[in-house]
Amino acid sequence: QVRLEESGGGSVQAGGSLRLSCATTGSSSYIFINHCMGWFRQAPGKERERVAIIQFPSGTTYYDESVKGRFTVSEDFGKTTLYLEMNTLKPEDTAMYSCAADPGLSISCFGDQWSLFSYWGQGTQVTVSS
Repeated sequence: QVRLEESGGGSVQAGGSLRLSCATTGSSSYIFINHCMGWFRQAPGKERERVAIIQFPSGTTYYDESVKGRFTVSEDFGKTTLYLEMNTLKPEDTAMYSCAADPGLSISCFGDQWSLFSYWGQGTQVTVSS
């Protein structure tokens, strides 16, 4: 069983930065070999949206247009941890941020079926004030 746990959320002012982490436990070696991992967010009253995706082992990434140039997704294979570096934060970035992982066998890492990713964390809250 794969478990994901996010950390690093908090409250910052607009223009500030945060670094989110997603620690993988359980069958981590399985998840980190030839799989997809990503960050997603959900603001109050809105649907969950995709923020950034990274595919292993190619390292290919995807970013939503709203975060391009400001957010960076990366992984530390040795620590089996996924990161999201968030810079120049805006109030509209306020949301619950969750990480997710999938073997990428039945769905595409970068397709529209990301809501079907197999494993999800509980989330960490990010609040950006103006």
